[in-house]
Amino acid sequence: MPFILGGNRGLDRRSGQENLIVCLLVLALNHHPQYRLILAANRDEFHDRRSRPAHWWDDNPDVLAGRDLEAGGTWLGLSRSGRLALVTNYREPGKREAGIPSRGKLVSKFLASRKSASEFAANLYAEAPLYSGFNLLVLDDQECLYLCNRGHFQKRLADGIYGLSNHRLDTPWPKVERTRQRFAAALKSDKLDKTELFTILGDNLPFNDMVLPDTGLDPELEVLLSTPFIISPIYGTRCSTLVLWDYEDNIQLAERSFDASGALESDLSFSFTIERKED
Repeated sequence: MPFILGGNRGLDRRSGQENLIVCLLVLALNHHPQYRLILAANRDEFHDRRSRPAHWWDDNPDVLAGRDLEAGGTWLGLSRSGRLALVTNYREPGKREAGIPSRGKLVSKFLASRKSASEFAANLYAEAPLYSGFNLLVLDDQECLYLCNRGHFQKRLADGIYGLSNHRLDTPWPKVERTRQRFAAALKSDKLDKTELFTILGDNLPFNDMVLPDTGLDPELEVLLSTPFIISPIYGTRCSTLVLWDYEDNIQLAERSFDASGALESDLSFSFTIERKED
């Protein structure tokens, strides 16, 4: 039976207590015989925040991503030239300032840029404190970087499996650990099962509050947000996304969107081959 918190006590969009983009992800770099990159992610957000599912953008046809229709950015996206970026927030209950830039713009900015991941990170370093807390992954054909404006800013990711939610990379929150363990088990098969990956992202089993971190939230809200897939009337998992990037530069993106009851609203899939442009 899914865990649903009826009243969402303490969860108020206007308070800025939770305004998430991607909320949970697991990532495998050069860890599977068929794929250079495997990404599975859930985007959690308020249900009344207007957004559009993944599509090729009209104003930038090289970008494949969903779109936040309120601030204009995105939570996760790819480009035809072989760039990927995604962002999560860094949970800081009650900490919100007016007039700060949207973290979703960081993703669209990188996807539209011609700078390498390293150059982009170097340019972002000075302005990173202007944003609310964020975790940002940027990947190009040379490297994958993890950037965070809370603590040590930059880390280059080696080959392996990673998990991330709303603290720093690989912080062992229960939902990160359970999802990463199930993800690692699924990757042991040479033939990857996308249905199994979506099932892992759809895990709605809550944790006992005794094992949860104290992140400053109301205990009942902490339990609600502890599940990999969140179902509630006000705030929850809006979409689940898979990215499969093979060693021949073929990319598949699959995205499933959900309503406030957790029911499937749309099931989209895209496939393309990276277009390498010679200098």
